[in-house]
Amino acid sequence: MELTDKQWMRIEPIMLQSVCKKDSHGRKPRDPREVLNGILWVLRTGAPWKDFPDGYPPNQTCHRRF
Repeated sequence: MELTDKQWMRIEPIMLQSVCKKDSHGRKPRDPREVLNGILWVLRTGAPWKDFPDGYPPNQTCHRRF
């Protein structure tokens, strides 16, 4: 289960506030919706971060944003 478009529209402004970077150095930020879906996967399944399935951003990225 992933966020619906309607759910994402309500959460997007909050998520984008925490993602903004002031400089252009480093890696390009991951899609915040994908990161949130990864976080929700862990919370829903109770699985450890190391067991992240393919199709989500790296588990380290999601864990750090959590």
